[in-house]
Amino acid sequence: MKTVSHGRHLHTCPLCEAMCGLEVRVDGGPRHSRVAGIRGNPDDVWSGGHICPKGVSLGALHDDPDRIRQPMIKVDGRWQEVNWEDAFRRCTELLAPVIAKHGIAAVTAYTGNPLAHSFSLARYAGVLLGMSGIPITYSPGTVDQWPKNLSSHLMYGGWWSFPVPDIERTDLLVIMGANPAASQGSLLAAPNVMGLIDAIRKRGKVIVIDPVRTVTAARADEWLSIVPGTDAALLLAVAHTLFDENLIDPGPHVDGIDTMRQVAADWPPERVSAATGIDTGRIRELARELASTPRSVVYGRIGLCNQEFGSLASWLVDVVNVLTGHFDTPGGAMFPRPAAWSITTQPLPGLEGGVAEFGRWRTRVRGAKEVLGQAPVSCMAEEIATPGEGQLKALITVAGNPVLSTPGGDKLDEALPMLDAMISVDLWLNETTRHADVILPGLSPLEQPHHDDLVLQFAIRSFANYSAPVFDSGDRPHEWEILIRLTGLCTGTPAEDVDVTAIDDGYFDYLAFTRGLDGAAIRKLYDRGGPERILDLTLRTGPFGDRYGENPGGLTLNKLKANPNGIDFGPMVPQLPDILGTPDKKIRLTPQYLLDDLPRLAARIERPAEQLVLVSRRHLRSNNSWLHNVPALMKGPDRCTLLIHPDDAARNGIADNDTVTVKSMAGEIRVPVEITEAIRPGVVSMPHGWGHGKPDTRMAVANSSPGANTNVLSPPTFVDEPSGNGVLNGIPVIVS
Repeated sequence: MKTVSHGRHLHTCPLCEAMCGLEVRVDGGPRHSRVAGIRGNPDDVWSGGHICPKGVSLGALHDDPDRIRQPMIKVDGRWQEVNWEDAFRRCTELLAPVIAKHGIAAVTAYTGNPLAHSFSLARYAGVLLGMSGIPITYSPGTVDQWPKNLSSHLMYGGWWSFPVPDIERTDLLVIMGANPAASQGSLLAAPNVMGLIDAIRKRGKVIVIDPVRTVTAARADEWLSIVPGTDAALLLAVAHTLFDENLIDPGPHVDGIDTMRQVAADWPPERVSAATGIDTGRIRELARELASTPRSVVYGRIGLCNQEFGSLASWLVDVVNVLTGHFDTPGGAMFPRPAAWSITTQPLPGLEGGVAEFGRWRTRVRGAKEVLGQAPVSCMAEEIATPGEGQLKALITVAGNPVLSTPGGDKLDEALPMLDAMISVDLWLNETTRHADVILPGLSPLEQPHHDDLVLQFAIRSFANYSAPVFDSGDRPHEWEILIRLTGLCTGTPAEDVDVTAIDDGYFDYLAFTRGLDGAAIRKLYDRGGPERILDLTLRTGPFGDRYGENPGGLTLNKLKANPNGIDFGPMVPQLPDILGTPDKKIRLTPQYLLDDLPRLAARIERPAEQLVLVSRRHLRSNNSWLHNVPALMKGPDRCTLLIHPDDAARNGIADNDTVTVKSMAGEIRVPVEITEAIRPGVVSMPHGWGHGKPDTRMAVANSSPGANTNVLSPPTFVDEPSGNGVLNGIPVIVS
């Protein structure tokens, strides 16, 4: 890699789904260069100059004095920096005896959210997860979007086939459980998403359904304050009205309309109004608005996913879009057409075609069933802490901080010291990695190339944009090489002796085979392996690619590098029925696996209301548990506060800025209060990802404003039953 000197560099922000194009200005010479400023790239074909505070912070992230740059091993409880060979040798000394004594089943891995945004990790996590032999791994998917994976798998035969709202062309947008003003879009990649939402308001209408009047809700035309966890009931009542008033127009590629009519008949607005908190007349009018507006769409996100009925709510968002005729059509919900396909989206063995065969294995302690190859991430702590045959003895974490980001993370914090071996691939000594025996640091976002992988599957336009590294990483191993060495170690080869090239070539050959190509033959076209070779493969075999000469003039990585502002291939286009993975190429509108969960919802709406329930929230300057060590993003008032309505505060004798105890069946925390009318009575809200200040961490800025970990309040066994997704919204609490 060439040494990077001062000047202007184009890069894509890798911190969220907005994928903003950046201009990075670097000052200084080759040995002492630094980021002098970052602004939006006005010529970027995707973002057109838009940028948020997170993107501006990449320089501080790169220069963070707490960021780990050299491998570290723990000796007698103290950290020592070592060279890479010694670090890999120590990994072998730790992990090989565990596998020899207990077998590979005693090893697990946790992969964090940054995988979706990392050039190396996004393309090589599959090596560790698929080739290491580790039978059960964990991820934040089961506290994030697993209900959406499940409903998409069952309806469309593709577990990552997510319809996204065409917000560039819609005239009525209904947002449920999402706050794009903070998230910049989630399972929805759009440039300047709030600018697009403002444009919808000018030509039409935006409605936000949420228990909190978020920043997005405050900018909408209407805020409907819903009782947490009742979104599925509301959507069933909308579906009932659509059938009752003959407002459906589902299109030709749908199976299950008659069944859906029968199901919806049992859910009139009168049945759900009291439970949801939404007036009967408003429910009917919402159905009419969606049906009568030529271009309308419902968008539901994390507030729908990580609740008690996440799978039903995620499914019913798509049902309403299908019934109103706003599916696979401009301005409605559409399937993106990414320029490069993602390795993550490959079919799961044994579940091709949307097979509803789950519980193929169950966890040892709780007996939680497998769904789409995953069990609830909250199971990890008990699998480490509970003695007996099959107890977890070793853990590999990759770019994740589950102590702060998973339900019952405090229990995991207590369990991690029980491990015989823990290896972390991470940039920081944080609340999780402080328990590791070895930390193997990756590169900063500005030290590696960038081209999004999984996030392109959610983009409202087809585009591609390659970024070269801004800074020289030297001869340090990249994350993809680290993951290959750990994979080889799990299969019996000392990490320091793993033939990285051989495994990389075999992985490439497999990926080429999935596209009908001879990997060994096309490998001759490349002078090196790694993620750039895989990117070229996925571009060339994507919808706009040259397919290695079959489509002259098509997209290649070299062509993309010659267009540093990216290439735009246009908006989403209708793709039914070709995109469907179901055997008959039809949408399965009424999967029986989801219908079987309706009695649980029926019991819920008859249940007496809790006095107070907790919901989560996000902030523009935060990203889960990341970025709290960036000084500029931590400026301003304390964001880790409990929002509470004035009526609830008065009833509990609470004044603004009081510090209160919040208690659930799982645990309790102390947190300052913020009294506001921007929340539904009976609901309190806490941000996710805080709880810093643990001993032996190296996060100076984060530790100076630690906040409280809301996941202490999340009961590990409180899950959405069909998917196993953790419930973070609608947790009964007492505030005193």
